[in-house]
Amino acid sequence: QVQLVESGGGLVQAGGSLRLSCAASGSIFSINAMGWYRQAPGKQRELVALITSGGSTNYADSVKGRFTISRANAKNTVYLQMNSLKPEDTAVYYCKGEDVIINNRPGKYTYWGQGTQVTVSS
Repeated sequence: QVQLVESGGGLVQAGGSLRLSCAASGSIFSINAMGWYRQAPGKQRELVALITSGGSTNYADSVKGRFTISRANAKNTVYLQMNSLKPEDTAVYYCKGEDVIINNRPGKYTYWGQGTQVTVSS
């Protein structure tokens, strides 16, 4: 009923940039927070950045000053601009929608995208 689709991943050299996009579609009334998480091989999934519908943001310490999260509320889309990429940023990046309200359906829900691979070569 609701889908989150990421795009923009790929292979980049250290020091380079990538921009990830995530579009949520379906019978959505509103999405409170949208965020980016990542999971490297053998590691747990971790928060990269989060943005609320009001524009408040939260970043992992490891990406502060290098990554910028933004969203277009009217499009239910969230972006992640990644600059000065490092090999340790290599991971599958997942988009998450939190407190999603569906039209004509009670409750709030959480949805994940399928993930997009980001690989940073040294």
